Amino acid sequence: MELALNEDQELFRETTVRFIESELPIETTRTLHDDPVGFDRDWFRGTAELGWFTMLVPEADGGGSVSGNGLIDATLIAEEIGRFVQPGPFIPMNVVAAAIAVNGTEAQRQQFLPGIVAGETVASWAFADGNGNWDLGAGLVAQRTTDGFTLVGRRGYVQDAGAADVHLVTATLDGRPAQFLVPAAASGLTVTPLACLDLSRRLAHLDLDGVIVGAEALLADGDATPALERQLHIATALVVAETVGAMDALFSMTVEYSKDRIAFGRPIGSFQALKHIMADDATTLETCKAGATAAARAVQDQTDDAAEIVSMVAAYVGDMSDQLAQDCLQIHGGIGYTWEHDLHLLMRRIRTNAVLYGEPAWHRERVCAFHGLGAQTFESVAS
Repeated sequence: MELALNEDQELFRETTVRFIESELPIETTRTLHDDPVGFDRDWFRGTAELGWFTMLVPEADGGGSVSGNGLIDATLIAEEIGRFVQPGPFIPMNVVAAAIAVNGTEAQRQQFLPGIVAGETVASWAFADGNGNWDLGAGLVAQRTTDGFTLVGRRGYVQDAGAADVHLVTATLDGRPAQFLVPAAASGLTVTPLACLDLSRRLAHLDLDGVIVGAEALLADGDATPALERQLHIATALVVAETVGAMDALFSMTVEYSKDRIAFGRPIGSFQALKHIMADDATTLETCKAGATAAARAVQDQTDDAAEIVSMVAAYVGDMSDQLAQDCLQIHGGIGYTWEHDLHLLMRRIRTNAVLYGEPAWHRERVCAFHGLGAQTFESVAS
């Protein structure tokens, strides 16, 4: 992304790249594709030591960011996560950390934030229904009891639910959206792993069959819609940055291949037809970088039009990233279809990211709805 980085931010990014290259490059990530968890907890704690989960947490709660603009700093990491196809719940962890920091009680902040910041506690963000729909909690009903709440329903396509120690679930309470912090060990909670297109990512359904939680599990009393919107903005800005990183890596790989691959006595990149394709893709990539930067800044500053900017960028990047990936595949030719080549790993990440927090069509409908032009129908299945 084309951000004007200060020295601390540049060092932060470079340190992240060195850590990834030494601890979990793509060839090592491949060895985890059949692992049920998908990542090593020691590696995960190592990422936390670099500050991956502190950026949206105030210093008073043990957090902090290198520039003071936490969301901007988080996009620097998200971009490298996409570039190197890293596993793990980077985005959900930051979303949950931000939610607890802003909406949690003092007791909730003390109970959960130190573990999340240190990478000792893995948190999932369970926002969607069983079909991947953004339902504001309609698929999970919470009922008040004498001492707390009973939760009945399903949360679908939850990232890294199988590895999570706590789930931030969206439910309906008294007819309004609400959020609860549910321990993974809660009785009546079932995790059903799902096959995911992205081999480095783990998704699962959460079924809550009469799960009983105490009153302290409610994140904030009252309508949680504004909090959920803010969480969606954060998640979308981060996933767009991640996609841009994957696009950049895939396009760079393709340009290098076009220089090395010889056909009819000359590099294939010298042929006019491929020049046109790569010129268009280079323009697309730069446009996506600019859009991702605009989205990050709008969410960071919480501007009045942040929701519209985020959805516009998500729709554009979601569509154009897939087009760029297909072009790169065609330029690689037969080798691009092989299992051993890294191209398909980046394509899988790009394709999954495009629907993880709302597919392009849904984000376009959101933009229309902001102007009173249509209803929203969310269809987001990342599998």
